[in-house]
Amino acid sequence: MTLYERIFAGSDAVYGLTEGAVNDAIAKHGADKAISFPETAYCLPCYYAVTGQKIKTLGELKDGLATLKSLNSAETREANPLLSGVATALGAEFLEALKYIDGATPYAEPYYGHLADAIIRELGVPLVTGDIPGVAVIIGEAPTAEEGVALIKSYQAQGILVTLVGKIIEQAQSLNYNMGYGVRVVPLGPDITSVIHVVSVALRAALIFGNVTPGDAAGLMKYTAERVPAFVNAFKPIDDVTLSAGAGAIALGFPVISNETENITEVPKALLSQPDVSKFNQLSLETREIKIKITNIDIPVAYASAFEGEIIRRGDMKVEADGSRVDCFELVQMKSLDEVEDHKIEVIGNDFDAFEDGAKIEMAIIAEVAGKSMQSDFESVMERKFHSFINCIEGVMHTGQRDMIRIRVSQDAFKAGFRAKHFGEVIYAKLKSEYEAVVDKCQVKIITDPAKVTDLRKNLAIPTFDHRDERLGSMTDESVSEFYTCILCQAFSPSHVCIITPERLGLCGAVSWLDAKATNELDPNGPCQVVKKEHVIDEAVGRYEEVDEAVHKYSQGALEHVTLYSIMEDPMTSCGCFECICGIEPMSNGVVIVNREHTGITPIGMTFSELASMTGGGVQTPGFMGHGKHFIASKKFMKAEGGFERIVWLPKALKEQIADKLNAAAKEVYGIDNFTDMIADETIAEDAEALMNFLTEKNHPALKLSPLM
Repeated sequence: MTLYERIFAGSDAVYGLTEGAVNDAIAKHGADKAISFPETAYCLPCYYAVTGQKIKTLGELKDGLATLKSLNSAETREANPLLSGVATALGAEFLEALKYIDGATPYAEPYYGHLADAIIRELGVPLVTGDIPGVAVIIGEAPTAEEGVALIKSYQAQGILVTLVGKIIEQAQSLNYNMGYGVRVVPLGPDITSVIHVVSVALRAALIFGNVTPGDAAGLMKYTAERVPAFVNAFKPIDDVTLSAGAGAIALGFPVISNETENITEVPKALLSQPDVSKFNQLSLETREIKIKITNIDIPVAYASAFEGEIIRRGDMKVEADGSRVDCFELVQMKSLDEVEDHKIEVIGNDFDAFEDGAKIEMAIIAEVAGKSMQSDFESVMERKFHSFINCIEGVMHTGQRDMIRIRVSQDAFKAGFRAKHFGEVIYAKLKSEYEAVVDKCQVKIITDPAKVTDLRKNLAIPTFDHRDERLGSMTDESVSEFYTCILCQAFSPSHVCIITPERLGLCGAVSWLDAKATNELDPNGPCQVVKKEHVIDEAVGRYEEVDEAVHKYSQGALEHVTLYSIMEDPMTSCGCFECICGIEPMSNGVVIVNREHTGITPIGMTFSELASMTGGGVQTPGFMGHGKHFIASKKFMKAEGGFERIVWLPKALKEQIADKLNAAAKEVYGIDNFTDMIADETIAEDAEALMNFLTEKNHPALKLSPLM
């Protein structure tokens, strides 16, 4: 059989299985039975992306079989044989969706199956910054478990997101290899049909970030080929179904590399044979044109962004520095050049060897930096980066900031030789590489002496933090002469432009005005460009001539006007990786805010994913906007429509997280005590009627404000 004949045979086999499974499901449940993947706004995301049609019932699923049949017609096969692979992928999606009927959870540990919309949005920032430079899809059974795990580890060490399908998962388990979304090695499922869950990630990225119109198959495939850096590694033997699924990947622009040498015909840049599995990595990256940031840090464990979400359990830790229990802090201090000895790393106090397993220890990390272009404003920017710097260490977990940090070092990392000085090596290397334009010299102190840590926290760290807060607290949009653009996310969302101001951070929650300022200083031609604010058009809504000029220029003409303080009039666009979405709730004359982590329904009648599907992609949607969590308590939040006094509903977890800041701001601006007590959450109301009853009982101020619409 020729290559194409095998692709067609595989597609026919999947169609037959799909048709039978759909008919069996209808016979059992009826044609009106609801069907959808959980925690997504797109029902069956791949089918919706390709056709523009949402399948919501088994009857509609049966109707969808006609699309699969048309993609497998003789005419289509002659015109574009790869579309048979697309039909295979859609058939796989139908089969996988049937597993989720009645809210079933078909995948148990270690398998993940379907990945929620929230995970894809969470991946947005590291994908556009290059912290996740690519996505590897590994299918089948490696020649040996050791070779398979070596391949996984090679990608993981480069920060690549690794997804696994088939027996490679069992092989990794047999060697006790740590897998999971937290370490960016995601076992999807044991069967080839589960590969659709990573295809779904790619296609939803096009809808979420790229504003690709559902049903625009040509635009969809162009987007995935150009902007989703994915590739497939398939171990031999490759059967017809796997080959057909590979054809679907190739149609999306994802090359397939295999150690099969006899039963496939190579297609340059698309289907390649490499008998040596140890060379898969190099060939895959070269074929997909993925460039890896080289990070050489002298530590005895791996260092990569893949470890950023690693969780260290209490029973697995060697030591823990916990600022909520003992004195701890991390601090960056600007010094003069003659005060700093470059690459000097001091450990003051006992090293980890001296502590019992599971000990809670006092610890401080102080980085002293010097440079001709260094500014004190950059101290806090660099300090916040400690979180990601330290989290990228294999076997180390970091949460919090300032003097409320928690750092855990695992037993495995300790046994591999990781010690206190290695924190210094990581901080030194990352500060010097990421801030090379302003950091000429850097020295790091790791302090574990309890008395020393307590003294420095009281007399150095806390006064420094207080001084910064005082200064930042007085920094307003009016107090600066310029704002900044941020177009990092244009790698996925070509028309989106963030405007960063002192009182409005980036919608991803990761870029403040000081961050943008530092980024511009470090890279004057980079994503953060200066926007002078010399000509005000309308101060009430936050419209400036220079802002309009900037968004028009950097959106390549897609945008004409943006206001900074209005949700109704030309609101700022969103890429899709926003922390929160704010939307108007007509009955209460207010707005609800929902964060990405909340999966439940809102009083608007939509989930976060459903709201996000109409808000992201670089489009302006009056009445809705994406934003960061810290923007909620800003005096510029919806200033044109009355401000945060309009907030009537928040998820409980988010409300608790921002309560102190929001209550303090409401007291200062509106004279309202304990404002968050007047805001409903999912434990109080999930529909408009219950919401109104609560707001009326609490005499919420939004009920008395002028109409939003």
